Amino acid sequence: MTRAASDRPLAPRRIGVFGGAFDPPHRAHRALAEAALRQLALDTLLILPTGQAWHKARPLTDAQHRLAMCRLAFADLPGAVVDGRETVRDGPTYTVDTLAELRAEHPGAALFVIMGADQWLAFRTWRRWKDILRWATVAVANRPQTADGAPLPDLAQVGLPFVELELSPIDVSATVVRDQWHQAYRTTSSSAATPAPDVAALVPPAVARYISDQRLYATHGPTA
Repeated sequence: MTRAASDRPLAPRRIGVFGGAFDPPHRAHRALAEAALRQLALDTLLILPTGQAWHKARPLTDAQHRLAMCRLAFADLPGAVVDGRETVRDGPTYTVDTLAELRAEHPGAALFVIMGADQWLAFRTWRRWKDILRWATVAVANRPQTADGAPLPDLAQVGLPFVELELSPIDVSATVVRDQWHQAYRTTSSSAATPAPDVAALVPPAVARYISDQRLYATHGPTA
């Protein structure tokens, strides 16, 4: 006798974890999110702006702004959900703590940690990285470590298991966006900065408007 479809056990949910400063979220972040959802067949991709970033020396833009920009950047991407839990957590933000929470919230779910090559190459410095590998699959998008056509790094040198995401390298970084916006404020007498069109195009249009409206990056600290 065949069981009704509603009686069949459901396949484990596939949940992606995409953390970062997102200061601001830019085109490469969006492209990586799209690739992860598609190539990993994710049911949900959690976009997690970090709280107190343990690995960054510079102060981050207020969490409320980074959350708002993430909601604008990923609002129209099916399956993407902006999750602010790390911004309200006391102390430094660690991925392993987020995974522990998600394992309790979604028993049996398949978890995937999404990251770029720079993060993967430093992965052995992460807090409890062995637990991260036990609890989740790490998916890495490769990209050059420097500009000017530099070769892609060898991800296998880390010597740990991972899944490589296919993604064309995009020459953009949050550092470049912040620097260019800061320069736009210095060269305009108006209250809102309007960078060159090619700079504004590095972030989604709604994010560009938000940066200008909120005068983000008008005062500029050390870049990182």
